[in-house]
Amino acid sequence: VGHLSIFTVVTVMNYGFKIINTLFEHPAGGYKKIFETADEIGEPLPATITGRIPSFLRGSLLRLGPGLFEVGSEPFLHLFDGQAMIHKFDFNNGQVTYLRKFVKTDAYVRAMVEKRVVITEFGTIAYPDPCKNIFSRFFSYFKGVEITDNCLVNVYPIGEDFYAVTETNYMTKVNVDTLETLKKVDMCDYVNINGVTAHPHIEPDGTVYNIGNCMGKGASLAYNIVRIPPTQKDKSDPIEKSRVVVQFPSAERFKPSYVHSFGMTENHFVFVETPVKINLLKFLGAWSVRGTNYMDCFESDEEKGTWLHLAKKDPGEYIDLKFRTSSMGLFHHINCYEDQGFVVVDLCAWKGYEFVYNYLWLANLRADWEEVKKNALIAPQPEVRRYVLPLDPYKEEQGKNLVSLPYTTATAVMGADDTIWLEPEVLFSGPRQAFEFPQINYKKNNGKNYTYAYALGLNNFIPDRICKLNVKTKETWVWQEPESYPSEPIFVQTPDGVDEDDGVLLTVVVAPSAVRPTYMLILNAKDLSEIARAEVDIITPVTFHGMYKP
Repeated sequence: VGHLSIFTVVTVMNYGFKIINTLFEHPAGGYKKIFETADEIGEPLPATITGRIPSFLRGSLLRLGPGLFEVGSEPFLHLFDGQAMIHKFDFNNGQVTYLRKFVKTDAYVRAMVEKRVVITEFGTIAYPDPCKNIFSRFFSYFKGVEITDNCLVNVYPIGEDFYAVTETNYMTKVNVDTLETLKKVDMCDYVNINGVTAHPHIEPDGTVYNIGNCMGKGASLAYNIVRIPPTQKDKSDPIEKSRVVVQFPSAERFKPSYVHSFGMTENHFVFVETPVKINLLKFLGAWSVRGTNYMDCFESDEEKGTWLHLAKKDPGEYIDLKFRTSSMGLFHHINCYEDQGFVVVDLCAWKGYEFVYNYLWLANLRADWEEVKKNALIAPQPEVRRYVLPLDPYKEEQGKNLVSLPYTTATAVMGADDTIWLEPEVLFSGPRQAFEFPQINYKKNNGKNYTYAYALGLNNFIPDRICKLNVKTKETWVWQEPESYPSEPIFVQTPDGVDEDDGVLLTVVVAPSAVRPTYMLILNAKDLSEIARAEVDIITPVTFHGMYKP
């Protein structure tokens, strides 16, 4: 279609990885543009189409991310601080339009009214109004913790409604046709959690499962799996019927692990408890007295390692087996499934115990290219891993590998204290090349044995490629263009598709130096060849997650 794209097939030699395309360099620093404030759009912008939009694309691509990176003279400091903006590409008879609006959360509205950061975000502290006198400023420190409702991470359906979400207890109902903000919902009103992830699992009937930490009896910590039922016949709100179905114990009483996602097979839930902890005493105490942000409350300890937990799904029941592995960071599960008495868990892991978010300060991401590379060099390194958990670990003697699946090198060995030590199989590894924001053919293969995963490729934390991985053969494909910065790829299956990868990938690409610097790119999911692109004459800031709404 007349664009200089790079399509790469990476072959596997034994168990190593032969990367035949080198890391792209970005000395011009165009990536800095995706971390800049954007304005709302009042009316949908028509896109210029190159190629042909597949006729089965008739819905909307929805994306969430930060759109406001400063309020007046006060900057937001961390990637997860910018105020939420929702984006939409609409497909209609081969044509495409683009629309975006800020999500009118309390955090956003109050910031606009007071022209300053009013509610503390992930890495930015909100200080009292400097115009108030010293006594009112002093007492404002003792009002307790005001949790942000800045829902910049993801959007997903509950019943017939759609919600923009973050990782706190707040969700924001939005109209996905007009992108108008409808209402704020506090999950604490319905179920015992202190926050839920932005990565639920959604079953074909619309049932939503999510996980969040909670304070249990005797002030003990735990992690609750919450079930929200599908659309109700009486048209009542499904959220009102939310309930906890099973609880995972916490390894530490006052320090829950940071939880970003979880796994779900046909019959089990999988929860990975990493060594990245939230110090609750610091969170509840120091916050209100002297001003602390979320990032200040994280701590990590290499000696704690990582615990993997299993629970039965229906009825919910915790399985009291002690699975442990070395320290790692984790944000995204790729997929989990059951096979011959084992649970296979595929993850986008980060080596070691250090919190990767320490490297996502905006100052780091906006630095010149050589400085970006220097920071990434000392950060935890990414790796796609497969762990295998035996459901019956007592059928073999201690000290022997319990994993008998013929297609994996992952191992599980039981020690004298009944702890089952797990070693992973590495499915993909490249220095400072992350296979992240993973997607699969979710409707067909979530919780089931699968072959293909798709991801956003991070090059020294800068998103500059779309990747496909065959988890069985370790073969990979890459789409890439110079000075172009894509988003998480969303898989949409061809209506009459038979193969797992019969479909297209939708991704939003920012190419700052182009005549029309933002385009919605459609790739063939088979080989990542380009099918079409829809370009608009406007720059789009970075987005995190989203969905295709048919």
